[in-house]
Amino acid sequence: MTKNVRNTIILFAVGIIATALPAALIAAGAIDAYTAQIFSLAGINAIMALSVNIICGITGQLSLGQAGFMAIGGYSTILLCTNAHIPLPLAILLAAAITAFFGFLIGFPTLRLEGDYLAIVTLAFGEIIRVFLVNLKQWTGGPNGIQFNTIMVFNAAIAFAVVTGTLVVLIALIQNFIRSSYGRAILAVREDEIAANSSGIGVFRYKMIGFVMASFVAGIGGALYVCLIGFIKPDQAGFTKSIDYLIFVVLGGMGSTTGSVLASYVLTYLQEFLRFLQNYRLLFYPVVLILVMIFRPQGLLGTKEASFVKAFDAARKFLQKKTKKNKGAEAK
Repeated sequence: MTKNVRNTIILFAVGIIATALPAALIAAGAIDAYTAQIFSLAGINAIMALSVNIICGITGQLSLGQAGFMAIGGYSTILLCTNAHIPLPLAILLAAAITAFFGFLIGFPTLRLEGDYLAIVTLAFGEIIRVFLVNLKQWTGGPNGIQFNTIMVFNAAIAFAVVTGTLVVLIALIQNFIRSSYGRAILAVREDEIAANSSGIGVFRYKMIGFVMASFVAGIGGALYVCLIGFIKPDQAGFTKSIDYLIFVVLGGMGSTTGSVLASYVLTYLQEFLRFLQNYRLLFYPVVLILVMIFRPQGLLGTKEASFVKAFDAARKFLQKKTKKNKGAEAK
């Protein structure tokens, strides 16, 4: 068995366990529906954190409009299902493709900007999307939003399996993309645009690839959000939502896929755990960010990745050493 095949089998097994085992416990009633919904919502936040991480951590650009792309994905899913009568799985993929197209339209004129200028433009884009959604009442329900009931609203086990399974697939695809020639070119652009350009790498082209990819992932996050919650309103495209997703990435580590996912789950659960503090729990995010900036400015994992393959190899070596010691003790 080759190393690549072995690593693929390990990751596939971990993905199945992470998806199927909790879903079975939810279906059996061992995990209540409230906790299951928190885990599912954390999974959607993790998908959005992946989207922000592609832009900010991997491509090296600052975007504050990812919530706008999420809203496009959510509303597109509803319109495709209710008006065009497209099956839900296909509607989710089409909604993500529509969101990626909007990402291309926004990125084409704006990705020539850098730093604060790009952040301001993407922030304005998010607000423009929100205003459009508020005023297109016949399509979006206006400021009151629109309902959308699916099986994920009523079945917590299916919702968890779909969200977590999608998250696992996206993580695998993103990690493989980063290791590809395209991913390495994007990382080169992130590190030094001038050096990358002098090496023959098309800086604008690879920035656009990263931006469109991030928009596609945000579209999937928005589509799964409306399927899970059964409701969406224009405030979902607001500036504060984009900041929430950015916080996940900053806490987990800019450029770290697993760090962003870990931070998403931790912060989502803590936000619900601290609900007894009412509005005072909103002070938690600023305190966490201040502490991270002081004691761990690179985030929880920095640019490193948690590897299940390395953990498996370490556990196997530990068990082998322990077995040898036991055999040696028995021989004596």
